[in-house]
Amino acid sequence: MPDEQRPLGIDAELILAIQKGDLDAFEALFNKYKGLIFRTALAITHDSGTAEEVLQDCFLKAYTNIERINPELPISPWLHRVAVNLSCNALKKHRWLEPLENITERLFSDNGASPEGAAELGELSGMLRQMIDRLPLKHRVVVVLHYLQEFSLPEIAYIIDCPVGTVKSRLHYARQVLRVGLEKEYGRMVPTVTELGMEVVL
Repeated sequence: MPDEQRPLGIDAELILAIQKGDLDAFEALFNKYKGLIFRTALAITHDSGTAEEVLQDCFLKAYTNIERINPELPISPWLHRVAVNLSCNALKKHRWLEPLENITERLFSDNGASPEGAAELGELSGMLRQMIDRLPLKHRVVVVLHYLQEFSLPEIAYIIDCPVGTVKSRLHYARQVLRVGLEKEYGRMVPTVTELGMEVVL
């Protein structure tokens, strides 16, 4: 099928419509991605007010730069790239962080673990929240994008504007820090994935 006859995806159709001045299409795009962008901003900034500001600023940038957005490319990585930059800038301004609440739901999920395993899971999750909160921001961001939003390594590399190898090394560093920290706090080797039914290998 010639390129000009290839069916467009929903996002591409929305972007093309926005580029023609269709505000309803912009509202549809906002409604589709506002939850994802807000969750990313909240996971980084840990403040709902700041996350809401990031969300609004992110889509303001999308609207003002809509003519430069290629409808043939996925819009989600572009939006997340803007949101991550805005979130990091907000942290630099405010210089504070609050305890992480939700990311361990993606890092550690109960997939039919035994009652004993579930109890250990809860204990480990609480420790993990504190340790992720203490990660350097550049490592915390890749953890959020990979485990909370499930972006691939190449997508994360685009979002934070660095080589894929850098993303891999930051994830590796974060996992090592979390594993060592958990083993130190837990007093023994951290249970394996199969023992606790966890999705992530630290």
